[in-house]
Amino acid sequence: MKFEKYILLVVAMVMSVMVYGKIPQDSLHYKDGTRVYADTAIWQGMSLKVDLGTPIMEYIVSHQRIKTVEIAMNCRLKNRWYPTLEMGFAQAAAKADGGSYDGNGGFIRAGLDINGLRKNATSRHALLAGIRVGTAFQDYNLYNVEMNDSYWGKVSQHDFPHQFRCDVWGEVVAGVQVQVWEGIQMGWAVRLKILFTRKSDVDNVMSYYIPGFGYRDNTNWGFNYYIGYKF
Repeated sequence: MKFEKYILLVVAMVMSVMVYGKIPQDSLHYKDGTRVYADTAIWQGMSLKVDLGTPIMEYIVSHQRIKTVEIAMNCRLKNRWYPTLEMGFAQAAAKADGGSYDGNGGFIRAGLDINGLRKNATSRHALLAGIRVGTAFQDYNLYNVEMNDSYWGKVSQHDFPHQFRCDVWGEVVAGVQVQVWEGIQMGWAVRLKILFTRKSDVDNVMSYYIPGFGYRDNTNWGFNYYIGYKF
């Protein structure tokens, strides 16, 4: 039920952004049926996107053990700077060596992209490169975790329910954003993710999956395939 509640929350946020993102018609003109902003305008509108790539890939690869929902928003300043906000929610579960893990949490990323096609002020497309800082908060449970007792020299099993963790990471991002029809956009992005929070007081009880980052490792790669709407 938690996952469905977060989906409803994301839908409500999308609707709010759609209402807020409406731009007065006198701030733009039309050319070949396409919205084009004046060359001198600082505000060039905004885009709201839903990620289809990560949820589908992780769901298939994890054999239905990972469920993710993610949306992204960016605004265009002078067709060059793209401040970006990305957020979502994830659930994960796993079993290995007799132990089990389950967790869920939300994540948010913020950053800035630069448009490599900015010289063409009337272009409907963008070639983007930028950086992100991300953070995730999650609750998780670990059961039947094997731990070595250095004093007795034995291996024992322990449960660690109701754990909480916050992780922070950085990203380098590159991708494209293409307008395929009036207002409708599609695009993709490739990410190199570098985890900043790598240590824990007890390594055995760290979460194996981080919402928005992926499987716990020092570095990770990510791929997003978006479909969205340009305001």
